[in-house]
Amino acid sequence: MTSSLLFDVDNTLLDNDRVQADLATHLTEAYGVDACKLYWDIFEQLRCELGYADYLGALERFRLEKMHDPRVLRMSSWLVDYPFADRLYAGALNAIKHVQQWGPAVILSDGDAVFQPRKVERSGLWAAFDGRVLIYVHKERELADVERFYPARRYVMVDDKLHILNAVKKVWGERVTTVLPRQGHYARDPQILAGCQPADIQMDHLSDLNTYALAAFMTTSGRRNHASNKSTV
Repeated sequence: MTSSLLFDVDNTLLDNDRVQADLATHLTEAYGVDACKLYWDIFEQLRCELGYADYLGALERFRLEKMHDPRVLRMSSWLVDYPFADRLYAGALNAIKHVQQWGPAVILSDGDAVFQPRKVERSGLWAAFDGRVLIYVHKERELADVERFYPARRYVMVDDKLHILNAVKKVWGERVTTVLPRQGHYARDPQILAGCQPADIQMDHLSDLNTYALAAFMTTSGRRNHASNKSTV
């Protein structure tokens, strides 16, 4: 295979910041401000322990703190039935379709084994990627597995987390072109970005991919801007 295109999910294809805002609103309205804070404190503690976001795991621990509140039993339904398709970034599906003319597009995500696949399925992304979905605990440590499933001479990786792109670049070097869509808080927070090398290509929105031709991703000659690579090809 000549090239494979790898896509993150949260804040790359799907506005996860907005999902979290909706969850915070629901928690506050259903259980109160203190309960909302408690859930997010548990969530962050669990993320530090596991290395990925575990919404359902946080809910399990939240329930232990709210064992005598039967309303908490409805929380899992809110999470698993959330309308993730409504949170796809504008133009995301068109961008996926556009790049698949160059090679297979693959979801490469971090997350748990229940909620993250559910999110990918309910958002319509599982179908859009024709079932090419990989979800790991630390995806940057699983690149050999990625190559085993989707061997290619060259990879293009699209991710809103610059430190992940940097880690992948250290392993694959010139074999990968890193792409940073400046969406979500990870891609816009100067403190989070500090100390990271710039991506090979940076764009304001994922939908900007629709104006790129394959040639723009075939070299890694430093950081480019969107205007210099605009193409209708």
